[in-house]
Amino acid sequence: MTLNTSRRGFLKTAAAAAAVLYIGARPNGALAAGTEPAALNPFVRIDADGTVTAIIKHFEKGQGPATGLTSLIAEEMGLSMEDIRYEFAPSDPQVYNNTLFGQMQGTGGSTAMANSYLQYRRAGAAAREMLLTTAGQAWQVNPQELSLADGVISGAGKSAPVADFVAAAAGVEPPAEPRLKDPSVFRIIGNADVRRKDSQPKTNGTAKYAMDMHLPNQMVAVIARSPRMGGVVAGYDDSDARAIKGFIRAAALPTGAGVVVFAEHTWAALQARDALLVDWDFSAAENRSSDQIRAELVAAVNTAPQYVVNGGEQAQTAALVAAADQVVEQEFYFPLLAHAPMEPLTCTIEATTEGDIVLHDGCQFPTGPHMALAQIFQLPMDKIRINTMFAGGSFGRRATPTADYQVEAALAFALTDRSRPVKLVWSREDDITGGYYRPAVAHRVRVGLDGAGNIIGWDHRIAAQSIMKGTAFEAFSVHDGVDHSSVEGVTQNPYKIPGQFIGLTDVAKATSVLWWRSVGHSHTAFVMETMMDEIAKAAGRDPLELRLSLLAQGDKDQLRMANVLSLAAEKSGWGRAAAGRSQGIAVHKSFNSYTAEVVEISGTAEAGVKIEKVTCAVDCGVAVNPDVIKAQMEGGIGYGLGHAMRDEITLTDGEVDQSNFPDYEPLRIGDIAAIEVHIVASDEAPTGVGEPGTPPAAPALANAIAVNGPRVTVMPMNQNGVVFA
Repeated sequence: MTLNTSRRGFLKTAAAAAAVLYIGARPNGALAAGTEPAALNPFVRIDADGTVTAIIKHFEKGQGPATGLTSLIAEEMGLSMEDIRYEFAPSDPQVYNNTLFGQMQGTGGSTAMANSYLQYRRAGAAAREMLLTTAGQAWQVNPQELSLADGVISGAGKSAPVADFVAAAAGVEPPAEPRLKDPSVFRIIGNADVRRKDSQPKTNGTAKYAMDMHLPNQMVAVIARSPRMGGVVAGYDDSDARAIKGFIRAAALPTGAGVVVFAEHTWAALQARDALLVDWDFSAAENRSSDQIRAELVAAVNTAPQYVVNGGEQAQTAALVAAADQVVEQEFYFPLLAHAPMEPLTCTIEATTEGDIVLHDGCQFPTGPHMALAQIFQLPMDKIRINTMFAGGSFGRRATPTADYQVEAALAFALTDRSRPVKLVWSREDDITGGYYRPAVAHRVRVGLDGAGNIIGWDHRIAAQSIMKGTAFEAFSVHDGVDHSSVEGVTQNPYKIPGQFIGLTDVAKATSVLWWRSVGHSHTAFVMETMMDEIAKAAGRDPLELRLSLLAQGDKDQLRMANVLSLAAEKSGWGRAAAGRSQGIAVHKSFNSYTAEVVEISGTAEAGVKIEKVTCAVDCGVAVNPDVIKAQMEGGIGYGLGHAMRDEITLTDGEVDQSNFPDYEPLRIGDIAAIEVHIVASDEAPTGVGEPGTPPAAPALANAIAVNGPRVTVMPMNQNGVVFA
């Protein structure tokens, strides 16, 4: 007999079998029934049987908040990680806002732990104190004589499970300033043996991603979108689509941005879309090709900049550079890049019998879609609900200023009679050809050195396609005309560089552009750190020594950056590479974390470069979950290296040339032989880890290649003189 089952189905079946064996071996497998759960605060819920659930306000795309935020509550409540559950918070920015983003609920900028650390610890501590107060009242003892550990309250000669006090604790006034545990007694925070809470469901097939959503009687929708930014539907013919089995109907979106195809299942929807004949109006569309876009950006960095970024004097810096004993000069170009998460974009929308609208989505910024859907359906905010699910990666793509794909789903649903749920599906080709991209950017840097090889002037010009201008985030990031996301990493860099001038010019966007893992740091770190190596070479200095000399003034910012730099050098055996190998080093501060990396390679640019080892040192403040931090550094390094090695998005007459992984190739498992991560012990406040591993990776590789090969200043490397083994 042949069984026809999916991988996910197989995993679920195997897990069920294992569960039966496990439960059968327990003396008491059943949980006690009880009353309604008690929500002791918005972040902690306790069931009648004593089961504690952490309410996670940040969505899980693989970066670890389901583990990290749960750890904070478990630590303060004296629970093991096995004895606490988690679920994602509803959309409610009044309660679950990102405290660093104002009144907005959202995940991004490597802020999940940074904005939640004290908030979630206080929530756990408050729940603990409410339970102890309740027990103290019941036992007529001072609550300070009691303790809570592993779900049991004990002290004063008494002991009982928390389940005995849940109902009464819900009526206790929460403490205004709950007492936090001293770090010296931490069992979970900083424990390298703590493993991710979401690993098991993701490996046994029970984790539910947005792509897994299958509601009864749902329709699948796919959209034929304009191949050029700004194109609109002039007309369409669905005659051939009607012949596809499972096709339901086609309709133009009210925005004119595309034609939506409804079908009974995904394959029918995709086939029917392919059969559509759409007439596009490109009169207001983008028609430039990549060569033109690059020429415009390069021309902009070779003229007077539009904005002065750092208050420097251009004429003064130019004079310093002109009078220098040596001038080190480079021009850089960075192409458009796609985010390309493993799970393409998707979401499902339905109406309830009560007239509510529910969006099922791996939702990165719930506030935006929530407001958009309320407007589209002309409903109050409390009639819109968002069920946040796992997301298979994002790298920024699932959070757009326009809530693009959620709005598409809502507009498609509004074209129906709303009796059937609608699941919007993007294919991989949709994502690569019609999505949002890391902007194309050019830099030009001229550095003047004195006779001793010291920097005396640094003229830095940047030309970029602004991410923030014209969006709801403009007030957040744009000041005096300067989009901070275009220049971050050059500005506010811990290096003390004399005579520095930074100028910026905006260049018109050829596509929709968006933040991409590490945002502006993805190109500014490359420029800063490869220039450091070029300066060291011109001055006859060791690249490590040069960097440390620019971090020697002793403020905390410099000390932390110098510390990770020295640690990475020490652990990598800097300067002691084996014969046939070379090393490159880079360090960068991003999202208030400090990351240094040494890349060691074998081979040559002509014959083939092999990345043998990457050594990383990171200072991200208190290391809440070392295992998560290590994984994020590894993933960030791989993401940065893979894109620098091979990837770019190019346009021909405004249309994207790439479409899928064969021509937009992700990092391969064999591309990096080993990664070693060292976490600096710190009592500083926790900072970001999702993105800081990315910025130093590509410049460290470029610096290693340049030891015996070309200095690569145009990405990707494989299109500019480097062969990879």
